[in-house]
Amino acid sequence: MESFLSLGQSIVQSRDFTKKNVGIWSDFFETPKKDSGLENNVIEGRLSRFLTTAFRRPVETETLRRYVSFVTAKRADGVTFEDAMKAAAAAVIASPRFLYIYNADSHGEDAEALDPYSFASRLSFFLWGSIPDEVLLSAAGSGRLADKEGIQEEVQRMLKSKKLKRFCDAFPLQWLQLDRMISSTPDPELFPQFYFSKYRLSMHMMLEPLLLFEAVLLENLPVTQFIHSDFTYRSQQLNKAYAELGLEVVSGKPSGPGRLAFQRTSTEGMRSGGVITNAAVMTMLSNPERSQPISRGAWLASAIFNDPPKPPPADVPPLPEDAGIETETLTLRERLGVHRERADCRGCHEQIDPLGFALENYDAVGRWRSTYENGRSVDSSGKLFHQHEFTNITEFKEAILKEEVIFVKAFAKHLLSFALGRQLTPWDTVDIEDIIATTAGDGYKIQGIIEGVVMSPAFRSP
Repeated sequence: MESFLSLGQSIVQSRDFTKKNVGIWSDFFETPKKDSGLENNVIEGRLSRFLTTAFRRPVETETLRRYVSFVTAKRADGVTFEDAMKAAAAAVIASPRFLYIYNADSHGEDAEALDPYSFASRLSFFLWGSIPDEVLLSAAGSGRLADKEGIQEEVQRMLKSKKLKRFCDAFPLQWLQLDRMISSTPDPELFPQFYFSKYRLSMHMMLEPLLLFEAVLLENLPVTQFIHSDFTYRSQQLNKAYAELGLEVVSGKPSGPGRLAFQRTSTEGMRSGGVITNAAVMTMLSNPERSQPISRGAWLASAIFNDPPKPPPADVPPLPEDAGIETETLTLRERLGVHRERADCRGCHEQIDPLGFALENYDAVGRWRSTYENGRSVDSSGKLFHQHEFTNITEFKEAILKEEVIFVKAFAKHLLSFALGRQLTPWDTVDIEDIIATTAGDGYKIQGIIEGVVMSPAFRSP
C-alpha cells in the first residue's frame, strides 16, 4: 500500500500535472472563489463527486468524512487548497476501492451475481478500458442493469462511444499477439523493401489488422470476416510491399513519420483479406531470414482455433544444416521432417504442421511466392481437422469457413477470457455454447457475440 501511495503522490506532484493536462482541474483542484460558500462544504461536495467516480459507486458517508477530515487537517496546517486536494487525490488512487473490482454485496465467495456497480465496472473496463461514466453509474443505481433490456441498451450506447477505440486496440492486440511485431527485424539485405528512409513497415503492418477489426466491429459484420474479408486497409508503403500480389497501389502521398494515411482497399481472391494472411502476422511469425511454419502453425492453433499445442521438449535439436544431404536443395517441409520422426514431437507436429505449411506461400515479410530461392516449388497442401484437404491458401480458408463454428467458438473464448481478465475453465463451456447458439441465426455478427459475453453468467458472476 505504501508503494501505491508513493505512486499516487508521484502522479499528482509531477510537473505535467497542471490545469492544461488535467481535465477536472477547475472542478476539483482549483482554489474556490471567495463567494463559493464555506470551504468545508466545497471540499465535501468536490470529494463526494470525485470519490463516487473513482470508486465507481456512491461513496459511503464514513468514507467521505475520512477524506474530508484529511483535507481540512491539511488546510489547518497551512497547506494550500490545491496541494491538499492533490494529497487527497493521491490517497484515492492508491485505495483498494480504486485499484480493484470488488463485489460489495458479498463478504465471501458464494455470491451468485455481481452487484450493479461492480457489473458496471466490469462492463466499462471490458469495452472502454476505463471507469464507468455517469450514465452507466446512473443505470446501475436505478436498477436498469438488472434486466436484459437495460443491459442491451447500455451495451449499444457504449459501442457507439469514441471510448470504444480502446477496446479496438487492446483486444485484437492481445488476441492476435500483434505485440510480437514490434521485435520483428527482417534481414535488411534479404528484405530491403521492409525498410524505407529511416523507418520500418512495422507500424504500417500492425495497423492493417487493427483497422480491419475496428471496421468489422463498427459495421457489425460476422466474425468470419477475420478469416477472409473482401476489403482491407492499406497505406501506400504497405501496398507497395504487397506489390507481388498484383494489388492496385493506393494513390496519394506516402505516409510520413507523424501521419499514417490508410485507405479502404478491395482484396482480390483469398490470398489477402482477413487476419491470418496479412503481412503483420507473416512477419512476426518469421525469423530474420525465412518463414517459420512451426511458429505460424502454433499461432493458428492458438489464436484462430484456441487450441494451443503443448510446449516442445527441451532437447529439440535445431534444423539440420548438414545431414549428409545438401540442405540447400531441400524444401523447408523436407528439412522439418526430422522433427516429425521423434515420437515426443510427432503429436504436436501433426497438429501444427498442416496449419503452418498452409501459409508457406508467404515469405518472411508476407510477400507471395511460388518457389523457394533454390527453385523448388512451395508445397502448401495439407488436411484441416483430419477431413478437409487443401492445396493452397484459398482452399485452406474455404476449409476453415466450412467449419466456421470451430472458429467462432474459439473467438468467443478469447473474447470472454479478455472480458473476465482470466483463463477460462471447463465451467465456462456452457456459456460459450449459449453464445454460439444465440448468435448463429444472425450469422455470428460481432456485436451479438459481445452482447452474449456481457449477458453470460460468467461475466455477471464475481
